[in-house]
Parts: sequence; structure tokens; C-alpha cells
Amino acid sequence: MTGQVRTVDGRVAGRRGQATRQKLLDCLSEMLSSSPYRDVKVIDVARKAGTSPATFYQYFPDVEGAVLEIAEQMATEGAQLTALVEGRSWVGKAGWQAAEELVEGFLDFWRRNDAILRVVDLGAAEGDKRFYKIRMKILNSVTNSLTDSMKELQAKGKVDKDLSPAAMAGSLVAMLAAVASHQKGFQTWGVKQAELKPNLALLVHLGITGKKPTK
Repeated sequence: MTGQVRTVDGRVAGRRGQATRQKLLDCLSEMLSSSPYRDVKVIDVARKAGTSPATFYQYFPDVEGAVLEIAEQMATEGAQLTALVEGRSWVGKAGWQAAEELVEGFLDFWRRNDAILRVVDLGAAEGDKRFYKIRMKILNSVTNSLTDSMKELQAKGKVDKDLSPAAMAGSLVAMLAAVASHQKGFQTWGVKQAELKPNLALLVHLGITGKKPTK
């Protein structure tokens, strides 16, 4: 961990304290993967981490506060998804590769963070602004980059000037997020993961360029 880590009462945590705090977060993350968010209790997290509830409360006000900490860390990682779009060419074969890599990166990020993203979605849907901001931090990183890419294509006359780059980019990212969170559900429709990616990439490519991809 970098920077100063403080306890709930404002004291700076030492190296051992930071390690304990991180272990609590790691154990909570693991528990969220197998238990409903509402069922996770402080005493269970503390027991799994080999410490006491009192120690948990030194670092977090409650389970929700610890979940928000995990979510913030995840959102910081998610902001790096912009690298999948920034500076990419959407012309010719390079455009198809960009679409494929964006889809791959998006689906992979969602799979790795499935448990905490489900909690973030739940909190955002219930109107909790803290979770909503975290969700938008992740989605904005890709949406803003895609918007800029479309504006560049418009400026070069390669995309219909009547299209709204922000509306198209936002729609594509919302679609990616919805599909990414529903990956397991596609299997019940008989759709294999290997089939999902290229078809999703096709939709992204069509949305950005308005053309069938050159493979």
C-alpha cells in the first residue's frame, strides 16, 4: 500500500496495521464471491482474517465501509481500461483489432471483479451515490475515450456527421457493461464464450465506424 493509512479514529497505521487492514479487505473480497452481500457480517470477516471484530472496527466503520474501500481500489484499476481505446486507430484491420481488444479487456475486467461489481451495481441501483460514482468512474474512462475517437473520425469525414459521439459511445459502453455482467447467463441461451466475443466486437466496430470490419 502507498501513502498513509489511517484508523477510524485518525491514527496513522503502522506496517503491521496496514497488513492487517489489507488482510481484512482480502478476506471480505473472498467472502463476497461466495456469499450474498447482505449476509456478510463483521464477525465472520474478522474470524476469517484471524482477528477480532474490534480490530475490524479500528479500520472500517462497518462492512459497507470496507466494501466501498474495495470498490474504490477496483475503480482505480478500471480507469485503466481507457488504455484499450486511447490512441487506437479504427480504420481497416486496426479497427477490428481495437474492437476485439476492447471487448476482451472489458469482459476480463468484469470476470475478475464480478463479486464487487455486483455489489456496486446493487448500491447504484438503490440510489447510493457513493456506489453510483464508483460505477461511473469505471464506465466514464472508456466512454470518454470512445467519444474522442468518434469525434476524430467525424473530423476526418469517416463517420456520419449527424451522429452524436457521446450518445453512441455511452450506448456501446452501457451495452458492454450489461453483457459483461451477464456472461454466465449467455450459456443458458446456448452461447459459448468463444462466440460471444467476436459478435460483441462486431457490434462495437459497427457502432464506432458504421462499417463492417476488415479482418
